[in-house]
This record gives sequence, structure tokens and C-alpha cells, in this order.
Amino acid sequence: MAMMRLRREDPRVVGSFRLHRRLGAGGMGVVYLGSDKKGQRVALKVIRPDLAEDQEFRSRFAREVSAARRIRGGCTARLVAADLDAERPWFATQYVPGPSLHDKVADGGPLVAADVAAVGAALSEGLVAVHEAGVVHRDLKPSNILLSPKGPRIIDFGIAWATGASTLTHVGTAVGSPGFLAPEQVRGAAVTPATDVFSLGATLAYASMGDSPFGHGSSEVMLYRVVHEEAQLHGVPDALAPLVRACLAKDPEERPSTLQLSLRLKEIAAREAQGLADPRPPAQRAGEADRPTGRLADTYPAEQQREHRRPPGTQGSHGAPPPRGPSAGPRGASPVRGGAAPPRGAGAPRGGPPAPQRPGSRPVPGARNPARPGTGSRPAPRSATGRPAPRPTGTGRRPANPRLLRQRLFVFVVVTLLVALGIAAAQGCQGPSRGLGGDDGVVPLEQQQQHVEPGRAQVA
Repeated sequence: MAMMRLRREDPRVVGSFRLHRRLGAGGMGVVYLGSDKKGQRVALKVIRPDLAEDQEFRSRFAREVSAARRIRGGCTARLVAADLDAERPWFATQYVPGPSLHDKVADGGPLVAADVAAVGAALSEGLVAVHEAGVVHRDLKPSNILLSPKGPRIIDFGIAWATGASTLTHVGTAVGSPGFLAPEQVRGAAVTPATDVFSLGATLAYASMGDSPFGHGSSEVMLYRVVHEEAQLHGVPDALAPLVRACLAKDPEERPSTLQLSLRLKEIAAREAQGLADPRPPAQRAGEADRPTGRLADTYPAEQQREHRRPPGTQGSHGAPPPRGPSAGPRGASPVRGGAAPPRGAGAPRGGPPAPQRPGSRPVPGARNPARPGTGSRPAPRSATGRPAPRPTGTGRRPANPRLLRQRLFVFVVVTLLVALGIAAAQGCQGPSRGLGGDDGVVPLEQQQQHVEPGRAQVA
């Protein structure tokens, strides 16, 4: 609530309260911020001098103050003190820190459905206590509702009726904004607790839309709309629109009671608050898509696609050599499908035979199948996290590459032939060494010649 400095004409002391600031001014008088000797702060309203001279006003004011003393409830500003016999009657209520509902909406925009329902439930509960005390507020509007840290509070309850709200044609007697007055108040009929229900419905509509449900215009135009036209609730949430429309019924008998409103608004507030608190699915973190999932990706990076389509022996883009090793691609790229051989350029040229082996030596275990990833001197393809790339499970497998199959077959045949030639060479080297010793029953060459040409030996 905005505070202003005291003016010259403002009193400095009223009763036992010292005045500090101006809180505002209305049709009945001026409201000040005061405090007593104990430091308790109050909102003290001093009646206008012209109304203080009206004896009828003084008698009505005395009855309303007497009724206000009986109100018990946490949703109203408690009456602290009053002086009905002073030259200018005054009364003091508990000071409520916090902005009014009008200022809250004007500064921050309309409230969400959960907040509107919560405020409405607290106000309905406060009106139950007011009506049980035999008082009808008659001037419930956004500027008379303060949003304190402990919840909304109703101020100026029951006092507006003392200004003659049933005779709106007199100057200074029209109380409140015309867009929040009930039709029976405009007609001059008797007011009932249903009158406050109509004003509460208009107040909730204002909190939801940021505007009066009957629009703008002069007082006469607004009063005509209240009596003859339906309220416009286009901006009211669907959860609240039926209940607000019931509060704005032209016939007081068709409006819900304050107790029904309190129970119904509490249910709506709980449901809407639960809907706002429902956890949404967490957004995917950056880089989370790079983690291996055990499934083949439907698409591959453009660089890998170009590598598969590039003929053997060619270089990468811009004349640079192709990347070496499976980790040379962009970070987080999917591994080569099916755990196949690493990209070209990682080791021997594609299709070429492995390094020749010495005759008689055993084949290197890692060179038996060079096309198998993870064997020999080349590491298996790894993902961005450093873990080995997962093998496909058979679901979603892409067609095999015929060129890769031919390469594997060629390498297998070449390795097999080399191993066979090595074994044959080793056996050929060992055979003559055994024959020269004569231990295996083989006849020496000289003996064979003697047996073949005996005659030549005798002649000699």
C-alpha cells in the first residue's frame, strides 16, 4: 500500500494514536497509518466533516461499528478502537501490510487459476464470519482486499452501508465501483449476504482478466450493464468460469452461498495447484543423444556417409587424408554399423593383403582375421564416452555391404594360402636333412649308380 506524507490540514494525533502517514482517501474520509503507545500499527479512518454533521449517518455508523466488533475470523482486518462521539468520528482497524488486489493485478497482470481460487476461498471464508455477525459488507471490491503475507484480508467491511448506498443519485453517496455493485443495490432494494456474493464474483473475474466483467464507461452505463446485461467472462479460466457466472446471477436467489463458495473454491484451488505441480518430462540434456543405446541409429553423419561412398585410395574433402581410427569422426558420432571395420585409412589400404610372414613361422593370432574389430594392433571402435561400441541385437539391422564381404573373403583366402605355403616350405626343408643320414632307409646316390650300371663299374 502506497504511503504519503501528512498534509498541513491532517491531524497528528487522534485518540491515543499518533499518525505517521497517509494511506489513502475515500468517500467516507481519509485513512492514516498510526500507532499506539505499545507500537501496534493501525489503519485509522477519520470521517469527513460534512458526514459528521449528519445525525442519521452517526446512528448508522454506530450500529455498523457495534456489529463489526463481533466479527471473528482471520480473513478480516480486526477492529481495534473507535470513537463515535468525537467531533469527527473515527475507527481504527488492524494494519495489514501488503498491496491491494487491485494494485497486484494492475502491476503484475491477471493471476493464474490456482491463485484466484485460493484468494476466493479465503475471501468466502471471511465473508462467512462477517455474515454470521449480522453484517453485510456491501462494498467488496479489489481495492478493499489486501494481500498480506498470511493471506488476503477484507477491509472496510460493513461501513459503506452507512453512507447511503441505496440512494445512488445523491452526490457522495455512491459507494464503490459501479462494476462491482449488485443489481439490487442499483435498484435500491434490500441487501443480503447474496449481495456480497455478487461482488465477490465480479472481484474474482477482475483477478482473472485484469478488468471488470462489465467493461468500462460512465457510472450510468456501468450501472445499466450490471442490471440488464450479462457479464463478459472471456478471460476467466474454464475451471472458474461456471462458478463465477453463478455468482453474477441477476437474481440473488440463484447465487451460491458463501459456504458453498468456500468449499468449491478450495477444491478448485487444490486441483489447479496439483496440476501446476505435475512434473513435466525432463528435457534431453546436451550430449545425451551421443550415449550408446545398443540400437543402430537410423541415420549416420554426413561425413561417414561420404566415406562409405568414396572409392578406395581417395582422400577426404579439401585434399586432406581420410581420418585415422574410429575416433577421428565428430564427437558423439554413431559407430560404424554392426561393429564393422574402421574407416579407410586406419591401417593397410582396403583390399590389400597383410604383411608377409616368414616361412616356417607361426601365424600371428591377431592377424588371422584382420577385418574383425578389436583384434590385432588396432583398437575396437569406441563411442564418445570411451566405452566399446555396442553390437547390434538383430533388430533394425541395415543391409550388409557387399564390398566389405568381398574384402573379408579375399583377406581370408590370402591368409589361408600364406599359411599353407609356410607349412609346405617348412616340411620341404626338413625332408632332405633326414634322408642324408640314411636312417630312414633311403639308398645313397652312389649305391644307386652302382646298381644301375654294374658293367661300367667292372670295366673300369
